[in-house]
Amino acid sequence: MKASEVRSMSADQLNEKLAGLKKDLFFLRMQHATNQLDNPLKIQETKRDIARVKTMLREKELHSGASDKQ
Repeated sequence: MKASEVRSMSADQLNEKLAGLKKDLFFLRMQHATNQLDNPLKIQETKRDIARVKTMLREKELHSGASDKQ
């Protein structure tokens, strides 16, 4: 997932994406624990995608808060 894709999403879409990524990470960790995971780098990629989504949610939150104060 690219940052430009994340930037174009609304806050609701970002929350849905975050929930899906957390679910994916859970299943990837389960597969890793049972030695069924083919590509262990998927865990790292998923964690980074979660961080991107959380960063954009926070930026949108701060941006909306700053416009409310003006």
